[in-house]
Amino acid sequence: MAFAFSGFEGFEKRLELHFFCDDPALLQLGLRKLDFDCIHQTLQEVQCTVVSAVGNSYFDAYVLSESSLFVYPTKIIIKTCGTTQLLKSMTPLIFYAHTHLGLTLSSCRYTRGTFIFPLSQPFPHTSFNDEVTYIEATLPPNLCFRKASIMPSKSSSHAWHVFTATSDSHALYHHNYTLEICMTDLDPLLAGKFFRLPGDGRSGDSAGREMTELTGIDGINPHALVCDFAFDPCGYSMNGMDGEWYSTIHVTPEEGYSYASFECVGSRSSEVDVVHVLRKVVQIFRPGTMSVSTTSLGNEVWRKVAGAVEPMGMKLRSCAMDQFPDSGSVVFQTFSPLRRKSGH
Repeated sequence: MAFAFSGFEGFEKRLELHFFCDDPALLQLGLRKLDFDCIHQTLQEVQCTVVSAVGNSYFDAYVLSESSLFVYPTKIIIKTCGTTQLLKSMTPLIFYAHTHLGLTLSSCRYTRGTFIFPLSQPFPHTSFNDEVTYIEATLPPNLCFRKASIMPSKSSSHAWHVFTATSDSHALYHHNYTLEICMTDLDPLLAGKFFRLPGDGRSGDSAGREMTELTGIDGINPHALVCDFAFDPCGYSMNGMDGEWYSTIHVTPEEGYSYASFECVGSRSSEVDVVHVLRKVVQIFRPGTMSVSTTSLGNEVWRKVAGAVEPMGMKLRSCAMDQFPDSGSVVFQTFSPLRRKSGH
């Protein structure tokens, strides 16, 4: 992981693109048919690389030098941290999908938290206004239903930025939910488990596997196939695959700007136990601040969040809700411990 002068930016930028095509035969593999050279060229624009990859019958998952990439037949999710220029992936992805595969963009969603080091971000991530202007100029005109929103919290340093665009205001492409958890001020003892011993001579995959087991990350979803990677001298990323559902974790453990994120998708009918997941995540990181953004078509999932983490000593500090054309509702909740940890 490359370091900005002020420190490493843990907060990720996340982009989700959905595509469609009139030919059902093309949709069986769809975007998964993109050759690796196209993916490599796209990531060069963003300024990151693939460090590990795994696939199953539903999708392909890539661990990146800065976060993760998921490729399904009709959607791509890419999230990157640090000073990457994530939005520069839009033009090549839309171009390759259309010219190589005959797919047309049907919806776009961009989300991020509030950067720890906003002044280190290059264009177009210099401000949310700049990001929205860049996205709108890049999108094809058929995505005419657009909305940008900054969802606030009681903390001036914590907000959730959301932009969505779709070609049909009534088209809801999924019946699942997305849970995005951002954590700062991690417990120093727990964060210390994401440092490698100097000169350990091990591969990133081998060291990552040990961190997964040592920290209890493998207990979040025991059914998931985990692809993990430990960076040198510190930092950790993992992608989990459970059927058609993914989960992903990224950790920047340095004291003073420690950060961890957890994201997963699921459905009301899936086997993912949201309460178990949330409690395990809090137990693994013990954050000083935590935000949970839930994107779903129903209200059931976000209502479980506070009840899950309050027994873990986390208190709900704020809750904001907004509606978006392609996503249903987005609920942004922030938490901090009832009592601050001593010994920092």
